[in-house]
Amino acid sequence: MSETKEHPRVVPYRYNVVAGSEEDAKKGSEGQVDIQIGKFDALPPSRAFLYIAACTGNIAAFTCGITLGWTSPVLPKLQDLSLSPLSEVVSVSDAGWIGSLLPLGASLGPFIVGAAADKIGRKKTLLLGNIPFIVGFLLNIMATNVYYLLVSRFICGVSVGLTFTVLPMYTGEIAEDEVRGTLGTYLQLFTVIGLLFSFVLGPYIPVTLFNAACIVVPSIFLVAFFFFIPESPSFLLSVGETDAAEQALMKLRNRSAPSEVREELQAMLVEVNKSLDSKGSFMDIFKSKGLLKAYLLSNGLLVFQQVSGINVVLFFAQTIFQDAGVAMKPELCTIMIGVVQVVFTGLTSGLIDKQGKRLLLMLSAVGMTVAQGGLAYYFYLKDSDSDVSAFTWLPIACLIGYIITFCLGFGPIPWAVMGEMFPANVKSVASMTTGATCWFLAFLLTKYFSAVVGLIGKAGSFGLFGGCCALAFAFVYKFLPETKGKSLQEIQDMLSGKS
Repeated sequence: MSETKEHPRVVPYRYNVVAGSEEDAKKGSEGQVDIQIGKFDALPPSRAFLYIAACTGNIAAFTCGITLGWTSPVLPKLQDLSLSPLSEVVSVSDAGWIGSLLPLGASLGPFIVGAAADKIGRKKTLLLGNIPFIVGFLLNIMATNVYYLLVSRFICGVSVGLTFTVLPMYTGEIAEDEVRGTLGTYLQLFTVIGLLFSFVLGPYIPVTLFNAACIVVPSIFLVAFFFFIPESPSFLLSVGETDAAEQALMKLRNRSAPSEVREELQAMLVEVNKSLDSKGSFMDIFKSKGLLKAYLLSNGLLVFQQVSGINVVLFFAQTIFQDAGVAMKPELCTIMIGVVQVVFTGLTSGLIDKQGKRLLLMLSAVGMTVAQGGLAYYFYLKDSDSDVSAFTWLPIACLIGYIITFCLGFGPIPWAVMGEMFPANVKSVASMTTGATCWFLAFLLTKYFSAVVGLIGKAGSFGLFGGCCALAFAFVYKFLPETKGKSLQEIQDMLSGKS
């Protein structure tokens, strides 16, 4: 530890020397500092504000969850003229587009923010990217025909794609190494809380009132994030605003003196300067072994996330329960799924930095394989005119099992991995293309799920999803390294094969 006249002995992140002599400071060894009134703070600095900043930023993910879950309670009402605010019921084709236009818009969102995140910052990009949510919900309120809804779903999708690209970047840059994995899971946690919001309110209040309630959440985000949460220190350093970066880092680390964050700030500055000196394009990813490996791993995890069938389950949960003919009301089954998502995604947030990403992903893949296989078996029996009256519990159990295991791994972790795999010089372009691939695949799956069901049936469709989950296990087991507790630079060195 270094000693200075102003701070005789500073133990970063543990104790803060505020006064006292050099002799006093030397009395204890690291971890055994004698705590005296007026000489040392009695408690280590808190990470409370760091968690507050991450939670506030993830209110944007909450809004994403609302829009992702919106179709489940609303589509059945739009197909009932007595409940629909529109002048006529939506057709099956229009219902398919309402479900699929959001991921199509989300696939374009990353390209819109690719340059913005590096030019105006992570914070301003997230703020501007939240405005289309408000516009979209206003269009839903004013809707008199299906075209209002189609436009709304598309522009909300753009915001979803933008948020899922920039928010992992922001969270990864403000986090400390020890809690980066936990904070990275907040994206999925707040998303599923938003889904639950839609599942709980949507079925029980008029469509117009539900859309009005949806506007409240992005409005809160705009105010809270703008006024109270700082920009990413790494971005501020990249544009030469060293003093602002120092103040932001002090706030995020709950430090009162610049000297207490100087060491971390200097490490950030070295990394940022190195990245700026070698500013990369998309093609540069393919020139480096480490970057290529990071890109393939991030894309692979997000592709398997989508082909596990998650968006089909979320967008059409209520319809799936109706088709399965379960005894419980479909809307109650959907709420049950939403509660399970929140509980087990929250559990993952506590496990990820203890158990590691790799183990949780493999357990997740096994669980999803079994659940989708059980669902395929149920629909096989039902479609072959077998008596399934004794098995009406099976689709509920399978979908809940699927959601539990998805939330333990393939829900939150791929986004957390994307946020930590890339250095600053290619982070924006890599995140942009990776996010776009994920959402375009989600669009194809939601748009053409009905067509695939028509060809191979629900049993074949869910069986196909189960096979993809089995492949996901093999992918993680064979290729994904463990990054638990490693700094961003250590992760880059590991991917590049350096010691």
